[in-house]
Amino acid sequence: MELHVERGAVLAGSDDPGDYTARLEVGARSAGRVDAENDSALMLITARDCTDIAITGAGIIDGAGRFFISEDLGHIYRCPNQRPFTVFLIGCRSVTMRDIRLLDAALWCVRLSGCQDVLIHGIRIDTDLKYPNADGIDLDRCRRVRISDCEISSGDDAISLKTTEEFDGYGPTEDVVITGCTLQSTSSAVVVGVDAVEDIRNVVVSNCVIRSSHRGLAINLGQQGNFSNILFTDCIVETRHFARGWWGHAEPIYVKVGAWHDVVGRLRNVRFRNILARSENGVYIAADAPGLIEGVILDGVRIELDRWSSWPGGEYDRRPTSTGPEVYAHLTAGMHLDTVTDITVRNCEVVWAARPDEFGHAVEAIDVEGLVIEGLRGESAHPDALEAVFVRNRSQGEDRYPVEVPASAPRPTSQG
Repeated sequence: MELHVERGAVLAGSDDPGDYTARLEVGARSAGRVDAENDSALMLITARDCTDIAITGAGIIDGAGRFFISEDLGHIYRCPNQRPFTVFLIGCRSVTMRDIRLLDAALWCVRLSGCQDVLIHGIRIDTDLKYPNADGIDLDRCRRVRISDCEISSGDDAISLKTTEEFDGYGPTEDVVITGCTLQSTSSAVVVGVDAVEDIRNVVVSNCVIRSSHRGLAINLGQQGNFSNILFTDCIVETRHFARGWWGHAEPIYVKVGAWHDVVGRLRNVRFRNILARSENGVYIAADAPGLIEGVILDGVRIELDRWSSWPGGEYDRRPTSTGPEVYAHLTAGMHLDTVTDITVRNCEVVWAARPDEFGHAVEAIDVEGLVIEGLRGESAHPDALEAVFVRNRSQGEDRYPVEVPASAPRPTSQG
């Protein structure tokens, strides 16, 4: 079965929620947990338990997001819970999406849950960059997926891998290849997590270009799933600070493991290789407790730190979290490593294109076991005052995140 939208044709969603007959209770608008008190999500295009299906053509699928905005808050919209997914496929096999253009999503634009043997090639997704939860592509409990040569600009995560609560019969997300894409996001360009109640493994992200995003290549584990065997390679990343309403704080590489609600899994075997980044923040790799992150290698990673936006820096963003501050103040390191086991920094480079007071060490390691640094090039932002590499353990009773940045802290009135 094939839905083919010809060049020049537009398949448009309705502005009336009553016109959407396909509905489902999901956790997309309730912190990753299904909440019966929320309105059911709507679906514009959907299929369930189908085999050998395709969405193709050079035409346009219009997700009608502009009709589901309650208020423009300047840097982000306020929207009702009940909004339509543009494409939502559930439990399907042999799925192809090719060449189609998707515009103005109101919620996750392309959501695949429990699907197998998927090819997504050459599609274009363009959503309003102020639209929360308007992800580009979400792979939820999917297996054997190839995403290639796509152009995605999205308000929320451009590509996200998940294992959500509402489809627990479909197993893990595994065997995923993402390559040759150009991405822009007001949140994370590529993120493994954060909705993950089951495992995610065997993921390769390569040959992608990320521009003007709030966060670049990310792993954000906040629920009980375990993540393993994840490789990011040969990517170019540009990230900048932006409004507090969006998760992220200009990290080109972000790895964080900490409980979103109550229980959190473990992360094993992660590689970042041949990454060129220009950013307003550094690499951030941190866990809330020992033993949660193990086996990380940064190899051939170049971080050029600069400042060009008017948004505040010298902060790290831990969202989502159930313990401690969401955002805390700290000197920006080229690479900030916190409570990690067996991490190698090999042939990496830290360059300071600007040297404001908020910039600090080239590498800072706190409570790290098994740290190996080989062939590091670079100095601290202020070599007369700070070492290039600073390694320490917290003292007994020391606060992990001593300086919380409240959400009400002053922010610029222009985008910057």
